[in-house]
Amino acid sequence: MKLFNMNLVNIIGYSAAICRTISFIPQVIKVAKTGQTDGISLYMYVIFIISVILWFTYGVLTKSYEIIFASIIIFPLAVYILCHVIKNNG
Repeated sequence: MKLFNMNLVNIIGYSAAICRTISFIPQVIKVAKTGQTDGISLYMYVIFIISVILWFTYGVLTKSYEIIFASIIIFPLAVYILCHVIKNNG
């Protein structure tokens, strides 16, 4: 299947990937502006990052470009927040 051969399933997959990624942007902006991570769970972000790595691996193994795309973008955003949570709680 070609990367740009879009069907309804691909459109839904990319739409979900974009929404999932965009949902992190307000949190990243807030942390970047204020440096505050009050109320952000360290364990939740650790588990979330593990899930992103697993989803990326799944995407590679199944050639699900939507999942690969979302995982590549969301990973550094989640790591950025996690680093600030560790810094503020450490």
